Amino acid sequence: MFLVYTRKQRELAVVQAEADGVRDQRIKELNRRLDNYQAGSVRMGEDLHELRAVVGPLPDKLAQLEQRDPSSLSFAQAARLVGMGASVDELTQSCGLTQAEAELMRKMHKN
Repeated sequence: MFLVYTRKQRELAVVQAEADGVRDQRIKELNRRLDNYQAGSVRMGEDLHELRAVVGPLPDKLAQLEQRDPSSLSFAQAARLVGMGASVDELTQSCGLTQAEAELMRKMHKN
């Protein structure tokens, strides 16, 4: 009877050891996944910080653009002139655009 009891205890110990091994592997896997998620969150935070640095000054730049010299024609006005058939030379003279800008406006806003 004592031998049967001892044998069962050994079998239970082996089964428990196997279950412990499986549990430990699962814990390691979950820790690895958690580390990956944390690293991803850190990278995302860094990317957001960089994006904030780029986007932050945009309202000031927009205000500067809105407050620029009203006597100079804007690109929207140049687009209207292109729609009315203005040539590249007319755009460079009347809007103060460079030759490349005028050609680009003409290509973008052709009828």
